[in-house]
Amino acid sequence: MSAYQHLNVSQLIQMQDEGQALQIVDIRDSASFAAAHIPSSTNLTNDNLATYISEADMDQPLVVVCYHGISSQNAAQYLHEQGFDHVFSLDGGFSAWQLVNPV
Repeated sequence: MSAYQHLNVSQLIQMQDEGQALQIVDIRDSASFAAAHIPSSTNLTNDNLATYISEADMDQPLVVVCYHGISSQNAAQYLHEQGFDHVFSLDGGFSAWQLVNPV
């Protein structure tokens, strides 16, 4: 059983519209993140992972975004194991988000 939950784009937008405090991390490569990303997200890479974990709020919901919602599942599981209480993997990833929110 996984320790993270799945979240679809509609649920993410609803959480944002309700003003819920969310941390959003985007694990895509830096060039893809620079080209387009979900507003207020952080590009999480191997280079800044340890710093991010040490500075993040472990109690605040954390949404993990990748390209298509596959890699984010492993990352979400890992981040839960590092102590984050409420971790979500965005189903469909940035591709699904971008369909609803064209850049």
